[in-house]
Amino acid sequence: MDMNRRAFLKFSSFGAVMAASGGSFAADQPVPGAPGAEAIPKGVTPAYRTLGRTGMKITVIGVGALKTPDPAIFQAAFDRGVNYIDTARVYLNGRSEKLVGEALKGYRDKVYVATKIKPGTKDQMRALMKESLGDLKVDYVDLMQLHDISVKDGVYNKDYREVFAEAKKQGLARFIGVTVHKNEAEMLDAVSQDPEKLYDTVLVTYNFKSDPGVKAAIERAAQAGIGIVAMKTQAGGYNSKEFGDIKPHQAALKWVLQDKNVAAAIPGMDSLSHVVEDTAVMGMMQLTQADVETLKRYEVAIASYYCHRCDRCRETCPMRVNISEINRSLMYAEGGYNSLSLARATYRDIPTAVSAAACVNCAQCAAACPHGLNIGERMSRAQELFA
Repeated sequence: MDMNRRAFLKFSSFGAVMAASGGSFAADQPVPGAPGAEAIPKGVTPAYRTLGRTGMKITVIGVGALKTPDPAIFQAAFDRGVNYIDTARVYLNGRSEKLVGEALKGYRDKVYVATKIKPGTKDQMRALMKESLGDLKVDYVDLMQLHDISVKDGVYNKDYREVFAEAKKQGLARFIGVTVHKNEAEMLDAVSQDPEKLYDTVLVTYNFKSDPGVKAAIERAAQAGIGIVAMKTQAGGYNSKEFGDIKPHQAALKWVLQDKNVAAAIPGMDSLSHVVEDTAVMGMMQLTQADVETLKRYEVAIASYYCHRCDRCRETCPMRVNISEINRSLMYAEGGYNSLSLARATYRDIPTAVSAAACVNCAQCAAACPHGLNIGERMSRAQELFA
């Protein structure tokens, strides 16, 4: 951490960050009735949107807890008006929910809490939910999500639906949703077209590199009352030497928030400097021409390694290697996540038969990326890192 929380709070008010960044207050109107709104320090101007049919008024910037190592970072975000936090049972090998639980002391009535569990048997999922509530030190969460669904059958799986509906009925979760890392449009449509309207929200990969079809599916889902939260908004969050001191991260967040069908974005906040950078966007959401140019430069800089995770390359691979998931693992190692442990944990979940290990059977890579990514080079890189 680059400073302790007390020093951070003394260091800067939201207005000071705004002035330094040259932003304007082109935010959505504050909502006095939102949790925590009455406790926001003077000068802080968070913005809120309603999370679909849940009716929850959440800040347009939430906290993604994937790698956050210290409860003080969460609390610094809460003190700057953020009222939504998203964690998961598997984050930090199970430690994340405990850290969030510590951070919620004195804040529970001011913050909406979302977590996720991986699919499994009915008994496994019930046990995971109880473990999550125990580690979070709460009687219920505001949102319980089915983690990482990429096929329509996952949305309509009877066992998953039974367990999640049960959790909502029993009061373990006020609302339930799914999270989607790929096949975004198909998954959004599956949830929004559900005749039973079981799931209330979708946490979905969405950024300036997303296919236009994702934006259209988000609109359809929002019109059906589904609450939309965006993740992976930074398109990997890579730090390129081509940028020098220019950082694309605020511009990337602003791009996502131009879509009013998105209730919030949840960038990872791993340090107090991230809290400053990300929460500042709430007060300057207008996408400027300078932001557009920054994103264009960023797009060029990451072109040789950014994966859209469209999975179209897999059809051209004779070994049916799970290329997009391997590229996701590489992103965790080489992108803004900068976490080899997270990368290796993600890679370990890939069956060996469709991992980069299968590439040794080919003298030359036959897989073709419609976006021009050199798949052979990326698979070789995965072999180096994860062998």
